[in-house]
Amino acid sequence: MQTSQNKATRTFMDYDSISQAMDGICGLYERKLRELNPAIRNISYDIGDLYNFIDGLTDMSALVYDHSIQAYLPYDRQWIKQRTLRHLQKLAH
Repeated sequence: MQTSQNKATRTFMDYDSISQAMDGICGLYERKLRELNPAIRNISYDIGDLYNFIDGLTDMSALVYDHSIQAYLPYDRQWIKQRTLRHLQKLAH
């Protein structure tokens, strides 16, 4: 991910699963919310807020290892948004 036009803000994160990566993305957003609202104890948000956060980043993409071809496949922010939604829906049930 890259948070601004400055390439120095480019950050790479490594997760063992897609599910853990989606947790990580939600965690990034939740930390940002706590930073912006330190006085609020219980912060809530909806999927639209999370999507706005993802869309507000200069860049966000995922490389997912595919064992069948032994290579990493690139995915864009739209894929990430779909997977975070699916992940959060699973957690809600």
